[in-house]
Amino acid sequence: MVVNNTNNVGHTNGIRAPYSVLDGSRKATNFLRKVAGSQIPPEFAQHLQDVTLNTATDGTQIYFPCPFKETEATVALKSVEAAAVAALARVRFPDDASNRKIEVDLERTATFLFSTYIATIAGMGKQDPDVKSKLKNTDLLKAQAILYRRLSANLYETKNPGEYYHIHGSLEAGKTLNMIGLEAHRPDLTDYRECIDVIESHVKKFTIPELEKMNVREKQAGVPVIKWEEFKQTNHGQTLLSTPPWEVRKIADSPPVPFPTYSSSSHKPQVLSGIRVLELCRIIAGPAIGRTLAEYGAQVIKVTSPNLSDVPFFQVDGNTGKHTCDLDLKTPAGRQAFEALLQTADVVLDGYRPGSLERLGYAPEQLVELIKGRGKGIIYVAEDCFGDKGDMAGRPGWQQIADCYTGVAWAQGEFMGLNEPVVPPFPMSDYGTGCMGAIAALTGLYKRATEGGSWIGRTSLCQYDVFLLGLGLYGPEVKERVRKEHDEEFFDLRHADSVDEVGGRALKSMKRVHPELFDKGLMQTAFSRGFGEEICWCRSPVTVEGLRVGFERASRPNGFDGPTWEGWEVEKDVVEG
Repeated sequence: MVVNNTNNVGHTNGIRAPYSVLDGSRKATNFLRKVAGSQIPPEFAQHLQDVTLNTATDGTQIYFPCPFKETEATVALKSVEAAAVAALARVRFPDDASNRKIEVDLERTATFLFSTYIATIAGMGKQDPDVKSKLKNTDLLKAQAILYRRLSANLYETKNPGEYYHIHGSLEAGKTLNMIGLEAHRPDLTDYRECIDVIESHVKKFTIPELEKMNVREKQAGVPVIKWEEFKQTNHGQTLLSTPPWEVRKIADSPPVPFPTYSSSSHKPQVLSGIRVLELCRIIAGPAIGRTLAEYGAQVIKVTSPNLSDVPFFQVDGNTGKHTCDLDLKTPAGRQAFEALLQTADVVLDGYRPGSLERLGYAPEQLVELIKGRGKGIIYVAEDCFGDKGDMAGRPGWQQIADCYTGVAWAQGEFMGLNEPVVPPFPMSDYGTGCMGAIAALTGLYKRATEGGSWIGRTSLCQYDVFLLGLGLYGPEVKERVRKEHDEEFFDLRHADSVDEVGGRALKSMKRVHPELFDKGLMQTAFSRGFGEEICWCRSPVTVEGLRVGFERASRPNGFDGPTWEGWEVEKDVVEG
């Protein structure tokens, strides 16, 4: 069903019409334009009027068992992303249609928000116990594979009843466990509830200030769990409330750069064909930026260190369309290979802890110096947890950390009828942040093509949450309807239940309540040479008239390819699928 840009909402014959996600998405887009301000160039904004929203339903379906306007927020972001693509197409293909029809699909947008939970390899999903046999083991320190160590990244009650702290062992686990007085490994602990009880009993020995002091000392990712109203009173909250969701600014001068000579793998052009992207990211948010750019035709190389862990299953979806290579940037050989790739790169994506690339000699200004004399600028886009402003800037963090610090977790728990926080289902702030990072990259490329120069873009998980919560929660009637629709088992969750447990129960409930999200037509399937198995992933929420939006190759594990821009394969079944 195609739904036009007008929609009847409000009251009909004295009966209040049900909440419309379509109308909510348009309001979210208007709100986004307001808070982003000049970060949405007028050349992008003019294409927003060409956006049509599609849905297979009546547009009133709330897909996720939570109180947040996640679908609406991401439809708004995808609308701006698509408008940016249309603006770039006008520059790159000036003889084509000036006003391209743009469509954003609600169901595909929703699947984008939990795409790592819906993707499969050899027919198995993230929580299938046998899926590990199909993956490359990049969980080098078994922080994911061993349940006890996995639960070092979790939300627990502290010494003071009713006060909560999210510790986070990241991809190492041992240091956080040692910090609270536990061993890095406990082979005797294999039961889910027993692991939680043991770890929480140790967290409960400390107050929030004590945990904060230890956390900062050990440089761990962890935060107190506070409410939205409390967050807005913090220094960091006040800073981010006055900061756009993403920011792009010029850092060096150079001439405007025309796009590369176009070559296409299909009859429709891709707007980023010939654009080269170096992705230095792990987990979800950063790779989601590169994945989006690959969907628009960019060559994306995900560069990872062979000495650093990454979550194995996230690569099934997150590496779609890319090449991947291992480079140790602390060695002469690794640096030489990276700097050779850099000489013709257009975009560098940085998803590491703030300052990490700078310590390696690859801060934005250092990159500009390394490419000096080549005649074109470079775009650098960084995403992290807290952003680069405010008193929390520079601290490490992940999706759950942002959700706990901004108030998302408390709002989720209260929606579930609890007087305690619960991490929301799925890494939705990761994907929303990835979308904002992609918009920043597209903005930088547009600016480089029209004005010249090198540009830096920044965004963060907390900035996405600030945008999301700024939309407000669903009203009481909508929340009550969602609670009635979903499985009771989901509402039995408590604060210390893990992201995997929360996501698994949400997924089970959503399959029953919203089968339309699991329609095979929303997915694409192809054989992956890298994994040696059939991969299934979500299709793009965006279509832009006259352009192909889609990948040229299936996913592969980290480190599968060599560090080269030459000789890339184009897989016909992926292009035509």
